[in-house]
Amino acid sequence: MQRQQQLATWLRSHFPNDTFTLTPASADASFRRYFRATFADNSTRIIMDAPPQHEDCKPFLHVAKLFGQAGAHVPQVYAQDLEQGFLLLSDLGNTTYLQALTTGNAPQLYGAATDALIRIQLASCENELPLYDAVLLRRELNLFPEWYIAKHLGVTLSAKQLAKLEEVYTRILANNLAQPQVYVHRDYHSRNLMLTEPNPGIIDFQDAVYGPITYDLASLFKDAYIRWEEPDIMDWLIRYWEKARKVGLPVRADFGEFYRDYEMMGVQRHLKVLGIFARLYHRDGKDGYLKDLPLVMGYLRRACARYIDLKPLLNILDELELGNT
Repeated sequence: MQRQQQLATWLRSHFPNDTFTLTPASADASFRRYFRATFADNSTRIIMDAPPQHEDCKPFLHVAKLFGQAGAHVPQVYAQDLEQGFLLLSDLGNTTYLQALTTGNAPQLYGAATDALIRIQLASCENELPLYDAVLLRRELNLFPEWYIAKHLGVTLSAKQLAKLEEVYTRILANNLAQPQVYVHRDYHSRNLMLTEPNPGIIDFQDAVYGPITYDLASLFKDAYIRWEEPDIMDWLIRYWEKARKVGLPVRADFGEFYRDYEMMGVQRHLKVLGIFARLYHRDGKDGYLKDLPLVMGYLRRACARYIDLKPLLNILDELELGNT
């Protein structure tokens, strides 16, 4: 409560002659929280509360500027107090893609999402964002054995299984690191895309990096929170690939090779996500993500079944499933 009073006092300093009410807007998997200030004339603002001992607002401000200059619809920053960890932002509404998507509007909404992604990717410059390098990719992969296998399933892998997992990790990383590099939002999915004008409003981009071009597509179309039929996903992916080639983005000239890159990137992401969802439950006491584990595991298993390079990982997943039945 003390933190919220601090926030209200800060907001009053910017609007000394206005009355407003503060309500929770959303929270994410970190220490950040968001509040909506509604004023007497029904106008609204969003306040990001990022306690400075846990969160740094500077990456958010930097990425907001980069993505905004690229022509993406991101929150406008009206005021900032980095010492207290408060940002005053424009309000992109409270309807996420996850809430808005239907089979009828999905092609249109995903078309807008890939158009925005292309604008961001076209603006990419080296040295603006942290590198999505081997160290970071590997650290994310390691969340899977540490949190999902050991902590969530309570299983200790054998030396043979560990060697097989390492073999597959080496292949995944080789593919990921060989992909063309662009700006990567890193969580470009239905919960972080808002139904706005213009579509989409993009939020939660503070962890953006410079990395593989297929990463955000894997986040978008292999979404942990909503499932689509594979023919639909293939259609949306081909449309992105055609648009990307037309504007000169460095996607593979052969769609089959591009699709394999997308699949391998998806495998890296799903291993990470399984680890993160398990960690959110076991370390942070957040059980809301457990219901999403089966969908993520389904994506992972299907990709592993398609590629001989990933067969040893599929065998490990089968062994883990057998051990837990």
